[in-house]
Amino acid sequence: MAVLLLTMRLALPAQTPKNVLVVTAGAGDYLMATGGTLAKLINQGSSVYVLQYANGEKNSIGLSPAGTRLANNEEAEQASRMLGVKETVRLDHKSGELNQVSANEMRNQIFALIRFYKPGIIFHPDPWIHYEPDWDQFWVARAAEESSYGSSSYFLPELTRMGFPGFGVPETYYYAANRPYRPGEGGHQGAKFMPIDITGTFNRKAAAIQALRTANRRYAAHVKQRLEAAGKPSPLLQRIDEASVRALVRAYAEELGETIGAKHGFHYGEEFNYHGRGNPIPAHVREKARPIP
Repeated sequence: MAVLLLTMRLALPAQTPKNVLVVTAGAGDYLMATGGTLAKLINQGSSVYVLQYANGEKNSIGLSPAGTRLANNEEAEQASRMLGVKETVRLDHKSGELNQVSANEMRNQIFALIRFYKPGIIFHPDPWIHYEPDWDQFWVARAAEESSYGSSSYFLPELTRMGFPGFGVPETYYYAANRPYRPGEGGHQGAKFMPIDITGTFNRKAAAIQALRTANRRYAAHVKQRLEAAGKPSPLLQRIDEASVRALVRAYAEELGETIGAKHGFHYGEEFNYHGRGNPIPAHVREKARPIP
């Protein structure tokens, strides 16, 4: 078991530069779950692209839906630049209502971008985790996971005609958006559990999350309300202002990173269910291998 864990820990540093596609419902989801790992990949020369399904129109206090969408998208763009993301594609489906979007439409949208970006790695939410309260995460996860079944080759002949043939993504990282994995949870079939040490990139991840000011302020107000209702007010949230919101979000990211890291011997960690890069074809098989006519 120790040898296997060591092998999985070494997998990320061995990466060569490649395109990476991140699929997410909202900006905060992928940043909290994968921000440190993405920063490591970017440091190694990879180009990271984000596909965001939901428009963030409901995640604010005191703003109209249109104003909320604009503020959250602007702040998400700033956060992604801080992390080093090359480009974010926003599909602008209504937040909290992805169950109303055709599953085929969602699948085809991600397949089209897979063909365009040709990523060597894809990150997407895990549809196999238990008790996910955010249904947008589930619908995105379900659509994204289909990319590993048909490798986008069995659909969209019109894209093939336009010069974007099917493309299979070699590596898939499933993620749980805002909490650690529970023992034995998530993944599918041959998925392997992979922890990643993000101690060296944690501060960059935390700064990117703090840039989501509109969504973070709503989160802070929600936490303050619940704590006070439970008779456990927090000194950190006596007043909701820029400093207290930033401190709260930083504390949340630290607790999540430390909790995951403690499971695997890191200071700060992230964890995934991983598909890809299986055992190499044995030499005795390759020795006699012949191309298929």
